[in-house]
Amino acid sequence: MARLRQVMQGNKARWAGIAMLVLFILCAMLAPWIAPLDPWEFGPAFLRPSTTNLLGTNDVGQDIFSELLYGARNSLLVGFAAALLSVSLGAIVGLVAGFRKGILDDLLMGATDVFLVMPMLPLAILVSVYLGPSIWNLTLVIGLLWWPSTARVIRSQVLSIRESGYVESARALGASDLWIMRRHVLPNVVPLLMAKFVLTVAVAMLMEASLSFLGLGDPIAKSWGMMLRYAFLRGGFVGGLWWWYAPPGLAIGLCILSLTLISFSIEEKSDPRLKRVLER
Repeated sequence: MARLRQVMQGNKARWAGIAMLVLFILCAMLAPWIAPLDPWEFGPAFLRPSTTNLLGTNDVGQDIFSELLYGARNSLLVGFAAALLSVSLGAIVGLVAGFRKGILDDLLMGATDVFLVMPMLPLAILVSVYLGPSIWNLTLVIGLLWWPSTARVIRSQVLSIRESGYVESARALGASDLWIMRRHVLPNVVPLLMAKFVLTVAVAMLMEASLSFLGLGDPIAKSWGMMLRYAFLRGGFVGGLWWWYAPPGLAIGLCILSLTLISFSIEEKSDPRLKRVLER
Protein backbone atom coordinates (compact mmCIF):
# COMPACT_ATOMS: atom_id res chain seq x y z
CA MET A 1 0.00 0.00 0.00
CA ALA A 2 2.85 2.39 0.83
CA ARG A 3 4.46 1.82 -2.58
CA LEU A 4 1.13 2.30 -4.36
CA ARG A 5 0.52 5.52 -2.45
CA GLN A 6 3.95 6.86 -3.42
CA VAL A 7 3.34 6.08 -7.09
CA MET A 8 -0.07 7.75 -6.96
CA GLN A 9 1.47 10.79 -5.34
CA GLY A 10 3.91 10.95 -8.21
CA ASN A 11 1.01 10.83 -10.67
CA LYS A 12 -0.78 13.58 -8.76
CA ALA A 13 2.34 15.73 -8.83
CA ARG A 14 2.68 15.20 -12.58
CA TRP A 15 -0.92 16.19 -13.28
CA ALA A 16 -0.66 19.12 -10.90
CA GLY A 17 2.35 20.37 -12.87
CA ILE A 18 0.52 19.98 -16.19
CA ALA A 19 -2.60 21.73 -14.81
CA MET A 20 -0.58 24.69 -13.52
CA LEU A 21 1.35 25.07 -16.76
CA VAL A 22 -1.81 24.89 -18.88
CA LEU A 23 -3.39 27.54 -16.64
CA PHE A 24 -0.44 29.88 -17.13
CA ILE A 25 -0.45 29.33 -20.89
CA LEU A 26 -4.20 29.97 -21.11
CA CYS A 27 -3.85 33.16 -19.07
CA ALA A 28 -1.10 34.35 -21.41
CA MET A 29 -3.03 33.50 -24.57
CA LEU A 30 -6.32 35.00 -23.35
CA ALA A 31 -4.81 38.05 -21.65
CA PRO A 32 -6.42 40.59 -24.06
CA TRP A 33 -9.85 39.17 -23.25
CA ILE A 34 -9.61 38.41 -19.51
CA ALA A 35 -7.49 41.37 -18.35
CA PRO A 36 -9.94 43.76 -16.63
CA LEU A 37 -7.99 46.91 -17.58
CA ASP A 38 -5.39 48.11 -20.05
CA PRO A 39 -2.00 47.40 -18.36
CA TRP A 40 -0.48 50.49 -20.03
CA GLU A 41 -3.23 52.85 -18.84
CA PHE A 42 -2.29 55.32 -16.08
CA GLY A 43 -4.46 56.00 -13.05
CA PRO A 44 -4.33 56.52 -9.28
CA ALA A 45 -1.04 55.20 -7.90
CA PHE A 46 -0.43 52.71 -5.06
CA LEU A 47 -4.06 51.60 -4.71
CA ARG A 48 -4.57 48.57 -2.52
CA PRO A 49 -6.31 45.45 -3.93
CA SER A 50 -10.02 46.00 -4.47
CA THR A 51 -12.88 44.81 -6.65
CA THR A 52 -11.85 47.32 -9.32
CA ASN A 53 -8.11 46.57 -9.15
CA LEU A 54 -7.78 42.97 -8.01
CA LEU A 55 -4.08 43.33 -7.19
CA GLY A 56 -3.96 47.09 -6.73
CA THR A 57 -1.95 49.51 -8.84
CA ASN A 58 1.72 50.38 -9.18
CA ASP A 59 3.50 53.72 -8.87
CA VAL A 60 1.99 55.10 -12.09
CA GLY A 61 -1.47 53.68 -11.54
CA GLN A 62 -1.26 50.69 -13.88
CA ASP A 63 -3.40 47.70 -12.92
CA ILE A 64 -1.08 45.02 -11.54
CA PHE A 65 -3.41 42.08 -12.26
CA SER A 66 -3.60 43.08 -15.93
CA GLU A 67 0.19 43.52 -15.95
CA LEU A 68 0.55 40.03 -14.53
CA LEU A 69 -1.57 38.50 -17.30
CA TYR A 70 0.23 40.35 -20.08
CA GLY A 71 3.60 39.70 -18.43
CA ALA A 72 2.98 35.96 -18.67
CA ARG A 73 3.07 36.26 -22.45
CA ASN A 74 6.63 37.55 -22.69
CA SER A 75 7.95 35.45 -19.80
CA LEU A 76 6.59 32.22 -21.32
CA LEU A 77 7.60 33.29 -24.83
CA VAL A 78 11.21 33.82 -23.80
CA GLY A 79 11.19 30.56 -21.83
CA PHE A 80 9.86 28.37 -24.63
CA ALA A 81 11.73 30.08 -27.48
CA ALA A 82 15.08 30.06 -25.66
CA ALA A 83 14.57 26.43 -24.61
CA LEU A 84 13.76 25.41 -28.19
CA LEU A 85 16.93 27.08 -29.46
CA SER A 86 19.07 25.69 -26.65
CA VAL A 87 17.81 22.09 -26.82
CA SER A 88 17.94 22.02 -30.64
CA LEU A 89 21.56 23.17 -30.64
CA GLY A 90 22.50 20.79 -27.82
CA ALA A 91 20.74 17.88 -29.54
CA ILE A 92 22.59 18.45 -32.82
CA VAL A 93 25.97 18.68 -31.09
CA GLY A 94 25.26 15.64 -28.90
CA LEU A 95 23.98 13.49 -31.76
CA VAL A 96 26.90 14.26 -34.07
CA ALA A 97 29.55 13.97 -31.35
CA GLY A 98 28.19 10.72 -29.93
CA PHE A 99 27.57 8.99 -33.24
CA ARG A 100 30.64 10.01 -35.21
CA LYS A 101 33.16 9.98 -32.32
CA GLY A 102 36.82 10.53 -33.23
CA ILE A 103 38.27 13.99 -33.87
CA LEU A 104 34.85 15.57 -34.43
CA ASP A 105 33.70 14.31 -31.05
CA ASP A 106 36.83 15.71 -29.38
CA LEU A 107 36.33 19.12 -31.00
CA LEU A 108 32.63 19.37 -30.18
CA MET A 109 33.02 18.16 -26.60
CA GLY A 110 36.02 20.44 -26.13
CA ALA A 111 33.86 23.42 -27.11
CA THR A 112 31.10 22.11 -24.83
CA ASP A 113 33.50 21.86 -21.89
CA VAL A 114 34.66 25.44 -22.48
CA PHE A 115 31.06 26.66 -22.17
CA LEU A 116 30.42 24.45 -19.14
CA VAL A 117 33.28 25.94 -17.13
CA MET A 118 32.25 29.52 -17.89
CA PRO A 119 30.15 31.38 -15.29
CA MET A 120 26.91 31.62 -17.26
CA LEU A 121 25.20 34.50 -15.45
CA PRO A 122 28.11 36.99 -15.76
CA LEU A 123 28.58 35.94 -19.39
CA ALA A 124 24.85 36.38 -20.06
CA ILE A 125 24.98 39.84 -18.46
CA LEU A 126 27.99 40.82 -20.59
CA VAL A 127 26.43 39.66 -23.86
CA SER A 128 23.06 41.22 -23.00
CA VAL A 129 24.70 44.56 -22.32
CA TYR A 130 26.47 44.37 -25.66
CA LEU A 131 23.33 43.44 -27.62
CA GLY A 132 21.05 45.89 -25.83
CA PRO A 133 17.72 45.51 -24.01
CA SER A 134 15.25 43.46 -26.02
CA ILE A 135 13.02 40.42 -25.49
CA TRP A 136 14.51 38.76 -28.56
CA ASN A 137 18.08 39.52 -27.48
CA LEU A 138 17.34 37.88 -24.12
CA THR A 139 15.97 34.85 -25.93
CA LEU A 140 19.05 34.64 -28.14
CA VAL A 141 21.48 35.01 -25.24
CA ILE A 142 19.80 32.37 -23.09
CA GLY A 143 19.35 29.95 -25.99
CA LEU A 144 22.95 30.20 -27.15
CA LEU A 145 24.49 29.84 -23.68
CA TRP A 146 22.48 26.99 -22.12
CA TRP A 147 22.95 24.21 -24.68
CA PRO A 148 26.08 22.43 -23.31
CA SER A 149 24.30 20.36 -20.63
CA THR A 150 21.87 19.04 -23.24
CA ALA A 151 24.74 18.18 -25.57
CA ARG A 152 26.54 16.24 -22.84
CA VAL A 153 23.46 14.24 -21.84
CA ILE A 154 22.46 13.41 -25.42
CA ARG A 155 26.00 12.39 -26.34
CA SER A 156 26.12 9.92 -23.44
CA GLN A 157 22.83 8.38 -24.56
CA VAL A 158 23.91 8.21 -28.20
CA LEU A 159 27.17 6.49 -27.29
CA SER A 160 25.12 3.70 -25.72
CA ILE A 161 22.61 3.46 -28.56
CA ARG A 162 25.23 3.33 -31.37
CA GLU A 163 26.63 0.09 -29.91
CA SER A 164 23.23 -1.64 -29.82
CA GLY A 165 22.46 -4.64 -32.00
CA TYR A 166 19.87 -3.03 -34.25
CA VAL A 167 22.24 -0.16 -35.11
CA GLU A 168 25.02 -2.61 -35.94
CA SER A 169 22.60 -4.62 -38.10
CA ALA A 170 21.48 -1.50 -39.98
CA ARG A 171 25.10 -0.50 -40.56
CA ALA A 172 25.93 -4.02 -41.82
CA LEU A 173 23.04 -3.80 -44.30
CA GLY A 174 24.56 -0.64 -45.76
CA ALA A 175 22.45 2.04 -44.08
CA SER A 176 24.01 5.49 -44.03
CA ASP A 177 24.90 7.28 -40.82
CA LEU A 178 22.27 9.94 -41.46
CA TRP A 179 19.56 7.29 -41.98
CA ILE A 180 20.57 5.44 -38.81
CA MET A 181 20.58 8.64 -36.78
CA ARG A 182 17.16 9.63 -38.10
CA ARG A 183 15.46 6.23 -37.83
CA HIS A 184 17.12 4.60 -34.82
CA VAL A 185 19.08 7.06 -32.71
CA LEU A 186 16.88 10.15 -32.64
CA PRO A 187 13.62 8.34 -31.68
CA ASN A 188 15.40 6.79 -28.69
CA VAL A 189 16.60 10.13 -27.33
CA VAL A 190 13.31 12.00 -27.84
CA PRO A 191 12.03 11.33 -24.27
CA LEU A 192 15.29 12.64 -22.87
CA LEU A 193 15.09 15.67 -25.15
CA MET A 194 11.55 16.37 -23.96
CA ALA A 195 12.64 16.27 -20.34
CA LYS A 196 15.58 18.57 -21.06
CA PHE A 197 13.35 20.93 -23.01
CA VAL A 198 10.82 21.30 -20.20
CA LEU A 199 13.56 21.83 -17.63
CA THR A 200 15.33 24.32 -19.88
CA VAL A 201 12.10 26.33 -20.17
CA ALA A 202 12.18 26.70 -16.37
CA VAL A 203 15.84 27.75 -16.44
CA ALA A 204 15.20 30.22 -19.27
CA MET A 205 12.27 31.80 -17.44
CA LEU A 206 14.36 32.18 -14.30
CA MET A 207 17.20 33.72 -16.30
CA GLU A 208 14.81 36.10 -18.07
CA ALA A 209 13.49 37.26 -14.70
CA SER A 210 17.03 37.66 -13.36
CA LEU A 211 18.32 39.63 -16.36
CA SER A 212 15.18 41.79 -16.49
CA PHE A 213 15.49 42.49 -12.77
CA LEU A 214 19.04 43.69 -13.43
CA GLY A 215 17.76 46.08 -16.09
CA LEU A 216 18.76 44.07 -19.16
CA GLY A 217 15.24 43.34 -20.36
CA ASP A 218 13.02 45.43 -22.60
CA PRO A 219 11.85 48.36 -20.42
CA ILE A 220 8.61 48.84 -22.36
CA ALA A 221 7.65 45.14 -22.49
CA LYS A 222 5.52 43.57 -19.79
CA SER A 223 7.15 40.59 -18.13
CA TRP A 224 7.28 39.18 -14.63
CA GLY A 225 10.95 40.08 -14.32
CA MET A 226 10.33 43.70 -15.31
CA MET A 227 7.47 43.92 -12.82
CA LEU A 228 9.84 42.88 -10.05
CA ARG A 229 12.44 45.39 -11.24
CA TYR A 230 10.05 48.33 -11.15
CA ALA A 231 8.68 47.23 -7.78
CA PHE A 232 12.24 47.21 -6.42
CA LEU A 233 13.30 50.51 -7.98
CA ARG A 234 10.19 52.48 -7.05
CA GLY A 235 9.69 51.56 -3.43
CA GLY A 236 7.49 48.49 -3.63
CA PHE A 237 9.75 46.39 -1.41
CA VAL A 238 10.65 49.15 1.01
CA GLY A 239 7.07 50.37 1.27
CA GLY A 240 5.69 46.90 1.95
CA LEU A 241 3.50 46.95 -1.16
CA TRP A 242 3.18 43.17 -1.28
CA TRP A 243 0.49 43.27 -3.96
CA TRP A 244 3.09 44.74 -6.34
CA TYR A 245 6.04 42.36 -5.92
CA ALA A 246 4.49 39.15 -4.52
CA PRO A 247 2.26 38.19 -7.51
CA PRO A 248 5.02 38.13 -10.19
CA GLY A 249 7.41 36.38 -7.79
CA LEU A 250 4.77 33.78 -6.93
CA ALA A 251 3.91 33.32 -10.62
CA ILE A 252 7.57 32.67 -11.49
CA GLY A 253 7.92 30.19 -8.63
CA LEU A 254 4.74 28.26 -9.48
CA CYS A 255 5.56 28.13 -13.18
CA ILE A 256 9.05 26.79 -12.51
CA LEU A 257 7.60 24.26 -10.05
CA SER A 258 5.10 23.02 -12.63
CA LEU A 259 7.82 22.63 -15.27
CA THR A 260 10.07 20.78 -12.82
CA LEU A 261 7.29 18.31 -11.94
CA ILE A 262 6.59 17.66 -15.61
CA SER A 263 10.29 17.20 -16.40
CA PHE A 264 10.75 14.72 -13.56
CA SER A 265 7.73 12.69 -14.70
CA ILE A 266 9.13 12.46 -18.25
CA GLU A 267 12.52 11.37 -16.93
CA GLU A 268 10.79 8.77 -14.75
CA LYS A 269 9.06 7.31 -17.79
CA SER A 270 12.19 7.31 -19.95
CA ASP A 271 14.53 5.92 -17.26
CA PRO A 272 13.19 2.84 -15.40
CA ARG A 273 15.84 3.33 -12.70
CA LEU A 274 14.11 6.51 -11.54
CA LYS A 275 10.81 4.67 -11.37
CA ARG A 276 12.33 1.95 -9.19
CA VAL A 277 13.71 4.58 -6.83
CA LEU A 278 10.27 6.20 -6.59
CA GLU A 279 8.57 2.89 -5.80
CA ARG A 280 10.95 1.99 -2.96
